[in-house]
Amino acid sequence: MTLHKISITAFTVLSIVFHAQTKKEMSKLIQNEFQFADQQYKILMKGIPNDKMPQSYKSSEGKVITKDISWWCSGFYPGSLWMIYEQTKDPEIKKEAERTLNLIEPNKTFTRDHDLGFMMYCSFGNAYRITKNPKYKEIILQSAESLSTRFRPGMKAILSWDKMADFKAPVIIDNMMNLEMLIWASQNGGTKKTGEIAVTHANTTIKNHFRPDYSSYHVIDYDVNTGEVLGKKTFQGYSDSSAWARGQGWALYGYTMIYRFTKDEKYLIQAQNIAKFILNNPTLPEDKIPYWDFNDPKIPNVPRDASSAAIISSALLELGQYSKGEDRKNYVDTAKKMLLSLSNEKYHAKPRENGGFLLMHSTGGLPLNSEIDVPLIYADYYFLEALKRYKDWYL
Repeated sequence: MTLHKISITAFTVLSIVFHAQTKKEMSKLIQNEFQFADQQYKILMKGIPNDKMPQSYKSSEGKVITKDISWWCSGFYPGSLWMIYEQTKDPEIKKEAERTLNLIEPNKTFTRDHDLGFMMYCSFGNAYRITKNPKYKEIILQSAESLSTRFRPGMKAILSWDKMADFKAPVIIDNMMNLEMLIWASQNGGTKKTGEIAVTHANTTIKNHFRPDYSSYHVIDYDVNTGEVLGKKTFQGYSDSSAWARGQGWALYGYTMIYRFTKDEKYLIQAQNIAKFILNNPTLPEDKIPYWDFNDPKIPNVPRDASSAAIISSALLELGQYSKGEDRKNYVDTAKKMLLSLSNEKYHAKPRENGGFLLMHSTGGLPLNSEIDVPLIYADYYFLEALKRYKDWYL
């Protein structure tokens, strides 16, 4: 398909997006989105050096922002490429996906923080799922062993970051996402230990990370030897007591995923209660794209976070698989509304714009004055994953 034709198709998507009520229309929208992604990522790949990974785009300079392979987001670009290839079978996309896997393979022995699941499972996990290449499986298993070295028995959790000025032994809610690689590895030829670590970490997080309303703190600071909670804080949210939007997405996704592997009802109940907090929150906008923090007092005059919507929509679609009746309907309908909003021109890039990224208006770290109202590679990743999940499960 030519760029000219994909341009017309993309605008067609945007014009019908809020009227896509039937399965046939949703199927067409998803097909068009993957075709659009195919063309956009061919633009994105031309804007990055051979030894870097794309992270964001600075429109004022017309420049793709890139990071080294040890950056926590290094797996999202190859993972997105594999999902695009799966839908389009474009050999150029596959070639780039394979190149980037080779680039990040050294991360399989990375042990300096907890993000190895993002880095190696979002990338090699998708690659192995699609190709069944045994090399990719071995890399995942080795990566899981590397991540397991971050487990601290005294606090019964995986240490997110090494000691920092304000934290002794911090564990962030984001870490729930990295458990997927550990538990998958334990069930697919790896050691039993990695799965046990994942479950232990999930249990510790349930105990210490959540408030009575099932919103999550961002950072729990521990005594690494005794497991005593030293503080409940934030690093990227509005305040220690606020509900940072992406953190709520990580929590929802994480416990839904843990239930998938364990079938332990307490994780399903936890995920459903987190979903209730998000979906019933009075600050969740009509279009279902959250503000960057649910408790910012300046709402509605604050940035949205498209990445949170992408993560939450993907999680809700999986949660719908394990739920019944009105709950299932609510999860799926809300996820669909999020996908339709993200596919609308308010959040969706125009053809050949946005540096090749798919989505606009994500917020990385507002208190850090970092990545505010920009495209982000993980927003694209979870958007594509949610589209695939909708296609696979609800069409």
